[in-house]
Amino acid sequence: MFNPLTWLPLCAGLTAVGLVLSFLAFRRRGAASGMRVAAWALLPVAAYLTGALQVLWTIGTTVVGFVTQLVFNPLVWAGVAMAGLSVVLFVASGVMRGRKLASFRKKAPAEAPAEAPDVKPSANKAAPKPQQPAVAPKQSPKAEDDFSDIEALLKKRGIS
Repeated sequence: MFNPLTWLPLCAGLTAVGLVLSFLAFRRRGAASGMRVAAWALLPVAAYLTGALQVLWTIGTTVVGFVTQLVFNPLVWAGVAMAGLSVVLFVASGVMRGRKLASFRKKAPAEAPAEAPDVKPSANKAAPKPQQPAVAPKQSPKAEDDFSDIEALLKKRGIS
């Protein structure tokens, strides 16, 4: 299917046309444009000489064959439908399981004992610090004092 002698004239022709275009780009747009077009022009011959052209041909024919078999084969579409049904069943079962677990969680605290047993701190862990109330007692704001809020925060933190 892939005949290297057939591809040699095509690659050489593409490179020759590209080099002519690179010369024209060099004269019209400068050296940078000419060198860039020359770099692109050398790629077909480089692909032919390294054997990459055969690899690209094989990849291309494989991809095209896969796509045409996917589009025109009803058995493949049946497989796609089965995969879609599988996804729908997974999602539906997850939603149903989530609802079941949520209803179980609602019932579980009612069945739990009202008081938790006292746990003594172990020797390796420090005793928990008593929590201070998060909200400080309200103080009457003074209209003439602009720093009353700052003073309240400093007192709350223990800074005077």
